[in-house]
Amino acid sequence: MFEAGDRIVWEKTPIVDKHSVGGLPGNRTTPIIVAVVAACGLTIPKTSSRAITSPAGTADTMETMAPVDLDLPAMRSVVEREGGCIVWGGAVRLSPTDDILIRVERLLDLDSEGQLVASILSKKIAAGATHLVLDMPVGKTAKVRSAEAARALSHSLIEVGQIFGLATRVLESDGTQPVGRCIGPALEAHDVLAVLQGKRDAPADLKERALLLASHLLEMGGATSAGLGAALALETLSSGRAWIKFQRICEAQGGMRAPPVAPHRHTIAASRAGRVVAIDNRRLSKLAKLAGAPEAKAAGLELHVRLGSHVERSQPLYTVHGEAVGELDYALQYARANRDIIQLETL
Repeated sequence: MFEAGDRIVWEKTPIVDKHSVGGLPGNRTTPIIVAVVAACGLTIPKTSSRAITSPAGTADTMETMAPVDLDLPAMRSVVEREGGCIVWGGAVRLSPTDDILIRVERLLDLDSEGQLVASILSKKIAAGATHLVLDMPVGKTAKVRSAEAARALSHSLIEVGQIFGLATRVLESDGTQPVGRCIGPALEAHDVLAVLQGKRDAPADLKERALLLASHLLEMGGATSAGLGAALALETLSSGRAWIKFQRICEAQGGMRAPPVAPHRHTIAASRAGRVVAIDNRRLSKLAKLAGAPEAKAAGLELHVRLGSHVERSQPLYTVHGEAVGELDYALQYARANRDIIQLETL
């Protein structure tokens, strides 16, 4: 697959990269990680996919903040100038076979394990990566549903990576609920910007996960010693250096822009008091897609509760965002028929 398209050879090493196995709504850590890692002097030419079966891919979210359809010379220019980029892999013809297969998978709502391994690693190898950190969310309604499945997939990814000289590290993470507050391209971008800008109401879980993954890349890439990556990542974000670097990357890719805001919204409230004991990632994703995501960039939903939250009757659970009234109505019909997307246990 990686031999079928373009391949990038960089003059210096290491070249670090990050990828999420997926299946978890939100979890838009990549823009934060790229900004932190590049600000620390490492090279991270991030090529990302558009949504396959989810309401947003990293390229969909990044596109609401800056152009992502860069060709190979343009991508190389950005990376040489800023140390990192976040572009759509399809535009630079890295493993183009994968993009054909992704279009088929999207239509069939299919995401097979063998193709998953080939999809991730073919693009990383073609992009010239030497060190890769993989985020693997594990949960009953995530893509990887059990510890056994996680171990098997981790083994495949690490083994195949080693064959091609790609140092690969897999980090299993909590896949029981979305990461961040928002689901959908522009909504997830607002979460990303809140973290990068250091806003007080930025989603803590998104910040923590991004910093954890960034810390491993910083250590693997030699930007700091083992055990010191977390402190360096936090300082880079807290000082504002990551935010400055992100803005520079966006400008280098063609100019930064503000993510759109949906004109239509409707809030789903709790029908009774209780404690949130389960959140169905798959049905939340379907709900966001019915609202129009990812094609409608501002569509999706915003969560107001987390696992363990105590809610009163009529308290907001989530707000559905739509660019068109018809799509919002489709989503609301599904929400009303699936009141247990967010399960409450009576107190």
